[in-house]
Amino acid sequence: MSYEYMNISEKAAYLKGLAEGLDLDKSKPEGKLIDAMLDLLYEITDEMNIMEERVEELEDDFYNADEDFDDDLDDFDFDADNPDYEVVCPDCGAEVVVDEDTLIEGEINCPVCGSEMEFDFTSLFSDENDDSKDDLPF
Repeated sequence: MSYEYMNISEKAAYLKGLAEGLDLDKSKPEGKLIDAMLDLLYEITDEMNIMEERVEELEDDFYNADEDFDDDLDDFDFDADNPDYEVVCPDCGAEVVVDEDTLIEGEINCPVCGSEMEFDFTSLFSDENDDSKDDLPF
C-alpha cells in the first residue's frame, strides 16, 4: 500500500518501522529524539482514534434521534374519538391522565395519594341548556 493512501495509524506504524530499520542508537541524542517523537505520534494517533469513535457515536445518536422519535410516535396511541386529558390532583399535585369517560363520570381517586378528585362542568353550560352529560363540549 502506498504511503499516501494509509490512514494515520498505518502511517505511524510505517514510520516506526523505518526508524527501527535505521537501527538508531537510542543512547544518542538523535536516537532519543526520534524515539520520543514516535512515542508521541502513537499517543496522538490513539487519542485521535478515540475522538473519531466518539464523534461517530454522537453522529449516530443525533441522526437516529429522529428514528427514535418516530418510533415513540408509533407507540403513542391516540384515539380521536376518546382523547385523554391530563388533570392535576389538588392535594398532592400529581398529574394524572384520564379519558373522557372518566371526566364525564365526574370523579376518581388520585392514584398517588388516594384523595378524591372531582370534575364539575356545570359552569360550562348556560341556563338555557340542561346539565345532561350529552351536552358536554367534548
